[in-house]
Amino acid sequence: MMPELSYLPAALFLPLFPLSLVFNVLFARLRWPWMRALLLLVWPQIGLWLLFETGTPVPGWLSAWAIFTAALYGFRALALREVGLWTGFMATSAWALLWVPVAAGMGESAVRYEALGFSVPLVLLVFLSAGLEQRFGAAYTGLYGGLAQTIPRFSGVLVMVVLAVIASPLFPGFFTLLTTIVAVSPSAAFALVIVWLLWSCAGARLLHGLIVGPAHDEPAADMTLPTTWGYALLLGVLMVGGVYLTGDLL
Repeated sequence: MMPELSYLPAALFLPLFPLSLVFNVLFARLRWPWMRALLLLVWPQIGLWLLFETGTPVPGWLSAWAIFTAALYGFRALALREVGLWTGFMATSAWALLWVPVAAGMGESAVRYEALGFSVPLVLLVFLSAGLEQRFGAAYTGLYGGLAQTIPRFSGVLVMVVLAVIASPLFPGFFTLLTTIVAVSPSAAFALVIVWLLWSCAGARLLHGLIVGPAHDEPAADMTLPTTWGYALLLGVLMVGGVYLTGDLL
């Protein structure tokens, strides 16, 4: 068997284009939030297990392919209006980057924590997307706006979750990208910064289409206080986990 073929199973679960199409088709067809959440948590962990089971170093060309995949899906997320599809594309983009720290020699346990740091905010976004569908019948940007005025607690949580997804400071993804940028070559670091910029632009466009603008005429129930505090607690745990992931960087 060619050495390259040993990476194919891992490339399915740590999605590399075009094998990334499998996850995105599956994610789009799942309509139950709990099933989507489970998929987001389990899928990259299977990929990491398969990758480390190969027992061979990840070649540089695979890191380049991973960064290309991350940039491709980050760019495609800029044009998406459906929150569920946006979540799937951002998951693909983030998980593809896990090849890079593995290629740089990071240990299995550390990369597994980094995968969780990418996945957990996406899980929270899945349930927020389901909340939008319950309130308005669909989760599309531009279909309704001004949520900051009509459902302020929900909007505040949504903003924080999207910031976590796009690897904003203090969240795990931020420190994962920062430590990876420090460990790779200047050209790879520049490419990672471009991916990071694409994520930020995609997140800004998503929030702009939902949070700002004139308020929607249809009344909607805001998030309850206990649920708001539950999300706040989870986001706080993520921030603590993000600081923990800094390792030797601090």
